Amino acid sequence: MTVLSSAPVQAQSAGKSLTPVGAEKSANADGSIPAFAGGELKAPAGWKAGQPRPNPYASEKPLVSITKANAAQYQANLTPGQLELLNTLPGYRLDIYPTHRSCGYPDFVYQRSEENLKTAKIAANGYELAAAAPAGFPFPQPNSGIEAIWNYKLRWLGEGRTEPNYTLLSPGRGGSDFVKVRIESSMLTPFGNPKAKTLAEAEGVEFKFIQEVTEPAARVGEITLGIYYLNKTNEGWIYMPGQRRVKRLSTYAYDAPLMGLENTYYVDQAWMYNGMLDRYDYKLVGKKEIYVPYNTFELRNAKRFTAKTLFGAQYPNRDAYRYEKHRVWVVEATVKAGQRHAAAKRTFYLDEDSWTILLADLYDSQGKIARVQEGSILPAWELGACVNQEFFSYDLNSGRYFGDVMVFGEPETDWLAAAQGRIKKDMFTESYLQRAGSR
Repeated sequence: MTVLSSAPVQAQSAGKSLTPVGAEKSANADGSIPAFAGGELKAPAGWKAGQPRPNPYASEKPLVSITKANAAQYQANLTPGQLELLNTLPGYRLDIYPTHRSCGYPDFVYQRSEENLKTAKIAANGYELAAAAPAGFPFPQPNSGIEAIWNYKLRWLGEGRTEPNYTLLSPGRGGSDFVKVRIESSMLTPFGNPKAKTLAEAEGVEFKFIQEVTEPAARVGEITLGIYYLNKTNEGWIYMPGQRRVKRLSTYAYDAPLMGLENTYYVDQAWMYNGMLDRYDYKLVGKKEIYVPYNTFELRNAKRFTAKTLFGAQYPNRDAYRYEKHRVWVVEATVKAGQRHAAAKRTFYLDEDSWTILLADLYDSQGKIARVQEGSILPAWELGACVNQEFFSYDLNSGRYFGDVMVFGEPETDWLAAAQGRIKKDMFTESYLQRAGSR
């Protein structure tokens, strides 16, 4: 992969060559990545929030399909993880479509992002956030890897949402049954509230979530509450219906295995990457042009696919995944001296227009790729912003994959739930968790 630009970058007026979130306005050299034109955020005629999202690009055909046979021809625009999947998974392919720079944001997000050019700061410990204007990207022109990762963590997804979804784990070798864990999830994002002007007014909180398991039967009624902070240790609790009590989750973080998914899922893989940032050093490598998942409407097209046709034994149906060439920021995370993590190194690929992590490669202590994550992104027209939900992770050692935050076949996510009062702050407390579990 050719590095197009190297970090650090020098602060410049976002009004000239960069968008307010720090992306290059111009097209790339050959025009395969178009110039930024404000995003493609207008809803299709007749669509209303709560309805299934039609694919505005459904009539487009792939420009090329990349397979094991022709991967070498395109490797300059592929990641090591993508090459690994192409070389090891029979029939795996990437269908490349025309590029649409569909991601944009409301004006207040742009304004706060511009403010942050002067005010945002990383804390003295090197990994927590010390100052930033809420509802904006804290570091639209980053000079370090940690700043780029904070842009991902604080990307604007609204003020809070309700999000019915599930996790699906493919069968083990010789098996035929998928493992499914379904949840009813509500999330509050105080940092995304444009009424907040300081970190204190945003409660010092990145997000809060409460999730109730509805499937499988053995776990029905299990409820998890999490509070992720900007500048202190995160907190978590779980209500266990069999014990009828709330338990604090003191060590459920980093590379702890997610419950019920057979050691295929680190807790900090959720939402592509999450949690405390203290165990890694983050290097901002620069920008590259990569074929990444983008405008992934077909992953939730229940008219075209069934669960049986969408989720294959080794990977999801390749017809459902759309890839486009975009400029991405590359961040390398390596475990700090004196710290430990089962993923000794990670490489993240962040979309320049949204700061969303679209791909991630996880390496073991021997320097081999152990897991590869593929994300998703599409415009949420009612928000006026792009969002990411479903993602997949391939465990190269076991040959299994999981999909998480799967919304295929589920009621639509309510992205305006907090802004319009359908979820409340008092839902995200330990006392509420106890009451909810006892009802």
